[in-house]
Amino acid sequence: MAWNPKLYDSFKEVRYQPFYDLASLISPAEKLKAIDLGCGTGEQTALLSEKFRNSSFTGIDSSAEMLAQSKRFENERLHFRLGTIEQEVKLATRYDLVFSNAALQWVDQHELLFPKLVTLLHTGGQLAIQMPVQKENVLNQILANLVGEEPYASHLENWHRDSPVLSMDDYAQILFDHGLSNIQIFQKVYPIIAQDHDALYNFISGTALIPYLDRLQRNEKQQLIHEFKLRIANRFTKLPAIYAFKRILIYGVKR
Repeated sequence: MAWNPKLYDSFKEVRYQPFYDLASLISPAEKLKAIDLGCGTGEQTALLSEKFRNSSFTGIDSSAEMLAQSKRFENERLHFRLGTIEQEVKLATRYDLVFSNAALQWVDQHELLFPKLVTLLHTGGQLAIQMPVQKENVLNQILANLVGEEPYASHLENWHRDSPVLSMDDYAQILFDHGLSNIQIFQKVYPIIAQDHDALYNFISGTALIPYLDRLQRNEKQQLIHEFKLRIANRFTKLPAIYAFKRILIYGVKR
């Protein structure tokens, strides 16, 4: 997928609060060896490295466009490389902290993924994950309904992406079964106050809409965008609009 760092960062304030909430769950420790899975532009990884000054951090991301922004943050304790989360969990490298903020929703089969994430941890290592609860978020629901209708379903050859995000009960069971303690899992609403409908469209266009637009021809893209904006306006009839964006935060320590 072709990510747009400028568009993604236009909602930096909204996207960063969950990061700070997730980072606050991490217990202070000296000389952590840490990895940030899906680090994006690397700015959040840099903030984490400042929080844990005697630790080393590696950020990985599959988007060359996003990762190109990370060079300015690199130092002797902080490095970045191109790669996928799927590739990383197959490696034998172990860490004291496995961190991922708003990235794992792009990786399928969480019932298989999360046990692999746990294997990346040393004993006493910490797992800290945050993801949007896409199935419960209104803009994602509007988009999912739209791409399932004609002519978009045919344009997309009936392709659609179901969110792999599981329930809190499922994650609790997986983490418990695979040896994590001090498990903390909760859902939190991060309200987005939109002055107009374009703000709502722009928020989702920089993430969940991308894989659909990547599969469409130019005129098909414009048709989908036009209809999507109409449905957003029909759903959010009162302006300014509040969008109750839901996210799940997950934390645990390996026994």
